[in-house]
Amino acid sequence: MAKSLDIRPLQIPDEAKERLRFLFMAKHALWGGGMHPEDGNHAIYHHEVKTSLESLGINLQVADNYNVLFSHPNVDFVFPLLNRGGFVNSEMMIPLLCNMHRIGYVGAMPFIRGLGDDKSMSKLVAANAGVPTAPWFCYRRGASVNEADCPKAERWVIKPNASSASWAISDAFDWAGVVNAVAGIHGQGHDAIVEPYLDGYDVQAAFISSGGPKALPMLIYEREDTQKLWTYYEKRDLVPNTEKATLKPFDDPEFAPRVQAMAEKVAREFEPFDYGRIEFRLDIKTGEINFIEINLNCNLWSEKVVAKSAAVAGFSHAQLLETIIAEGLKRNGYIS
Repeated sequence: MAKSLDIRPLQIPDEAKERLRFLFMAKHALWGGGMHPEDGNHAIYHHEVKTSLESLGINLQVADNYNVLFSHPNVDFVFPLLNRGGFVNSEMMIPLLCNMHRIGYVGAMPFIRGLGDDKSMSKLVAANAGVPTAPWFCYRRGASVNEADCPKAERWVIKPNASSASWAISDAFDWAGVVNAVAGIHGQGHDAIVEPYLDGYDVQAAFISSGGPKALPMLIYEREDTQKLWTYYEKRDLVPNTEKATLKPFDDPEFAPRVQAMAEKVAREFEPFDYGRIEFRLDIKTGEINFIEINLNCNLWSEKVVAKSAAVAGFSHAQLLETIIAEGLKRNGYIS
């Protein structure tokens, strides 16, 4: 089993810093800091990453849209955080354009990025790997919406099948509520995934992936009210979140080894992906553990899971970013 203690920060060789031209892409890469009226703390996050990358002393260019990649951008390596591009399957756009130009980049290949962002397909991968996964069904936009396909439950959670940060998440307690929620998501141009609400806590397993996934220390959200849905607006700090929740290291002697073994099975199915976060729902009362989702190229803000997990392992924010880039450079043959 991979251990977090096996991970050490990596450095980009000085020679490579002089030789290579890097491009950082994010929606708010040119934002001057502070909250954004629609995306909230996401703008703070992108500004922080840009500042940390600048501190590495690399030859850095910055862009906040895809146009820079429509023709060859005259760079050698791309660090893409422009994942939510405002259209369906946008997470695959940058890897595809980089492949067209034969430019290396941080993150998985386009198909794997799409597989990870499709919550239904990633659940199929996890289930096929022998990882417990609660029943679900994805109502694809344009396909029929039949009650017979819906998993049995007293309460359902409905969300876009490729959502992030709990965008458009809702719950329902009868079939009519499910139908209305699915229709609302379809009306916004997205597929809808429906699954039973699972009580318990979210366990987060972060990985750095190169030469085999390397596990960072696991974390758990200990919540005051496990029945409450977290909304996009709460996660982005656009509205007050009055619920008490603590993100803390997860080292329970009974459950941690079980979750870690499951996480490693899932991670191996998606490698190489450079970095990502795998989420499980743990019901301590029953001992039940279920795979929820995998997030590749996920949030790297110092206030979120991957950076906090890396901090437990002794990484500064800049060291985490440099390690991820160094792994990507090595995988793409830019450094040995």
